[in-house]
Amino acid sequence: MNRHFEDAWYYLRRAGEHLAVGLREEAEPVERRVRKALGREREAEPEPTGRERIESELRTVPRRAGRGGKKAIRKAQGRIQRYRGGASE
Repeated sequence: MNRHFEDAWYYLRRAGEHLAVGLREEAEPVERRVRKALGREREAEPEPTGRERIESELRTVPRRAGRGGKKAIRKAQGRIQRYRGGASE
Protein backbone atom coordinates (compact mmCIF):
# COMPACT_ATOMS: atom_id res chain seq x y z
CA MET A 1 0.00 0.00 0.00
CA ASN A 2 1.53 3.30 -0.91
CA ARG A 3 2.13 6.18 1.45
CA HIS A 4 -0.94 8.14 0.37
CA PHE A 5 -3.27 5.30 1.31
CA GLU A 6 -1.47 4.84 4.62
CA ASP A 7 -1.93 8.54 5.37
CA ALA A 8 -5.58 8.40 4.36
CA TRP A 9 -6.23 5.40 6.64
CA TYR A 10 -4.45 7.14 9.49
CA TYR A 11 -6.58 10.28 9.19
CA LEU A 12 -9.76 8.25 8.67
CA ARG A 13 -9.04 6.29 11.85
CA ARG A 14 -8.39 9.52 13.79
CA ALA A 15 -11.58 11.08 12.45
CA GLY A 16 -13.52 8.01 13.59
CA GLU A 17 -12.01 8.20 17.06
CA HIS A 18 -12.85 11.91 17.33
CA LEU A 19 -16.38 11.23 16.09
CA ALA A 20 -16.89 8.57 18.77
CA VAL A 21 -15.60 10.86 21.53
CA GLY A 22 -17.78 13.72 20.30
CA LEU A 23 -20.89 11.56 20.14
CA ARG A 24 -20.26 10.25 23.66
CA GLU A 25 -19.89 13.79 24.99
CA GLU A 26 -23.05 14.99 23.22
CA ALA A 27 -25.13 12.00 24.34
CA GLU A 28 -23.92 12.06 27.95
CA PRO A 29 -26.56 14.52 29.28
CA VAL A 30 -29.36 12.61 27.54
CA GLU A 31 -28.08 9.30 28.91
CA ARG A 32 -27.91 10.77 32.40
CA ARG A 33 -31.53 11.99 32.22
CA VAL A 34 -32.79 8.66 30.89
CA ARG A 35 -30.89 6.68 33.53
CA LYS A 36 -32.24 8.96 36.25
CA ALA A 37 -35.81 8.52 34.97
CA LEU A 38 -35.36 4.72 34.92
CA GLY A 39 -33.64 4.61 38.30
CA ARG A 40 -30.40 3.19 36.88
CA GLU A 41 -28.00 5.98 37.69
CA ARG A 42 -24.30 5.22 37.47
CA GLU A 43 -22.07 5.74 40.45
CA ALA A 44 -19.33 8.27 39.86
CA GLU A 45 -16.05 6.58 39.04
CA PRO A 46 -12.98 8.08 40.68
CA GLU A 47 -10.58 9.82 38.34
CA PRO A 48 -7.33 7.89 37.89
CA THR A 49 -4.38 9.44 39.66
CA GLY A 50 -1.41 10.69 37.69
CA ARG A 51 0.55 7.61 38.63
CA GLU A 52 -2.21 5.21 37.51
CA ARG A 53 -2.55 7.05 34.20
CA ILE A 54 1.21 6.90 33.57
CA GLU A 55 1.36 3.21 34.50
CA SER A 56 -1.42 2.37 32.05
CA GLU A 57 0.35 4.28 29.28
CA LEU A 58 3.65 2.53 30.05
CA ARG A 59 1.99 -0.88 29.64
CA THR A 60 1.31 -0.09 25.97
CA VAL A 61 4.82 1.18 25.14
CA PRO A 62 6.44 -2.21 24.29
CA ARG A 63 3.62 -3.11 21.89
CA ARG A 64 3.71 0.28 20.16
CA ALA A 65 7.50 0.20 19.92
CA GLY A 66 7.43 -3.32 18.46
CA ARG A 67 4.88 -2.33 15.84
CA GLY A 68 6.81 0.79 14.88
CA GLY A 69 10.09 -1.11 14.66
CA LYS A 70 8.64 -3.86 12.48
CA LYS A 71 7.08 -1.30 10.16
CA ALA A 72 10.41 0.55 9.85
CA ILE A 73 12.22 -2.69 9.03
CA ARG A 74 9.66 -3.60 6.33
CA LYS A 75 9.99 -0.15 4.77
CA ALA A 76 13.78 -0.37 4.78
CA GLN A 77 13.71 -3.84 3.21
CA GLY A 78 11.38 -2.55 0.50
CA ARG A 79 13.70 0.36 -0.24
CA ILE A 80 16.69 -1.96 -0.43
CA GLN A 81 14.88 -4.25 -2.86
CA ARG A 82 13.85 -1.31 -5.05
CA TYR A 83 17.43 -0.01 -4.97
CA ARG A 84 18.73 -3.39 -6.08
CA GLY A 85 16.28 -3.46 -8.95
CA GLY A 86 13.65 -5.64 -7.34
CA ALA A 87 15.87 -8.71 -7.21
CA SER A 88 15.34 -10.77 -4.08
CA GLU A 89 18.11 -12.74 -2.47
